[in-house]
Amino acid sequence: MPTVRIPSVLRKHTDGAAKVTAAGGNVGEVLRAVTADHPGLEEQLFDGDSVRGFINVYVDDEDIRYVSGLDTPVERDSEVALMPAVAGGDG
Repeated sequence: MPTVRIPSVLRKHTDGAAKVTAAGGNVGEVLRAVTADHPGLEEQLFDGDSVRGFINVYVDDEDIRYVSGLDTPVERDSEVALMPAVAGGDG
């Protein structure tokens, strides 16, 4: 089953777990399964049917924006990494 890496800022929604597993054949299915198990993540990850713009998603180090988005296939041993965008600086 694919593993999803949860960034520290979102772990309060997974009872502190840094990694969770979820079934699915593509990224969208995996993320929907994760949010079904951890409902607090849904609002953090999704804006309607799309992943929020400030959340970057990688499958085995490939940015899904440059593959097939939420339709990007995952394998049983795939790792899906959620990475909040980092921004800021001295204005």
